[in-house]
Amino acid sequence: MGSLTYGETQTFEFDDRMLSHMKLAIVAKLLRHESFLLNWSLPPDKGSGRISLWISRESQLTFRFVGSRPPSINLRWIEALTATSVRTGGMQVMDEADAEMMLTA
Repeated sequence: MGSLTYGETQTFEFDDRMLSHMKLAIVAKLLRHESFLLNWSLPPDKGSGRISLWISRESQLTFRFVGSRPPSINLRWIEALTATSVRTGGMQVMDEADAEMMLTA
């Protein structure tokens, strides 16, 4: 499990493969000077609920991966994450299968 640290104290765990795709989508937005919300749901074993973080060029983000090798990248997954980010609700973190379904719908 990798992690996304927001600020200096808030750390959230994500699978390395998902985190890699999130990082690419987030960095692409920030390079275009676009701020947005990053949203995801927590599973019941993590307490349920939802998390939203405001992401801007001023945000202090740290991406930490436990694996030593970068995963293969699915450009469609990044496209789906980016597509959700232009909505008022912000970028919705989703797994690869949900990203594929969203793009084919």
